[in-house]
Order: sequence, then C-alpha cells, then structure tokens
Amino acid sequence: QAQLVQFGGGSVQAGGSLRLSCVVSVYTISTLYMTWFRQPPGKERDEVATIDKSGKTTYIDSVKGRLTASKDNAKNTLYLQMTSLKPEDTAMYYCAASLDYLNWFRGANDYWGQGTQVTVSP
Repeated sequence: QAQLVQFGGGSVQAGGSLRLSCVVSVYTISTLYMTWFRQPPGKERDEVATIDKSGKTTYIDSVKGRLTASKDNAKNTLYLQMTSLKPEDTAMYYCAASLDYLNWFRGANDYWGQGTQVTVSP
C-alpha cells in the first residue's frame, strides 16, 4: 500500500510562488503515473497536471506557463512549482498515483495524498 504524503502550500498574495511536494513511499516513483488535482471551495476536484513515468508532463490551459510538475526519482518525490499565482488558484491540492497506464489515462488513481491548502489573496 503506497503512501503519498504532501508538504508545502500556504497563503500568498497574487503573483507569489509556492512549491508543493508529494513524497511517495513503498513504490518507486519512476514506476508510477502521477497527477496533481485541485478542488476549489464549493467546486469539484479537477486535474491540474500529469507526469508520466518518463517525466513527460501535461497541464490544463489555465496553469500553463505558471505551474510546473516535476519529480525527483532519487528522492521519490513529486513537485508542483507554482508561480504567478492568482486568486483563482485557491484550492485544496492533491497528488495522486496510478500503477496502471490505462487506469491513469481514464482518470483513475490508486493512491492519494492527504491534500494541502493553497490560498491566494488579491
């Protein structure tokens, strides 16, 4: 049973930066398909960025050029570097991992982090 433990987050003013971390245990991160999700207050949880086993990333349009997903295989850690933050980025952010490509492609994940709050003030 993999564990994903998240760190980072907090409160910043618009234009500021934050970095989220997601430390993976049990499984080697290089064998996992990873996703960052976020859930704004009162809204559904949505995918923000994905990173596959090779490190290839995808992003939703609203975060392209501002949020960067990466991973450090040696530290077994996934990151989300957030820059030029906007109030609309305010949300609970979750990392998730899938063991299987097809499940991951369909949006199914096997393991989830506990979530971390990001609040961006105007």
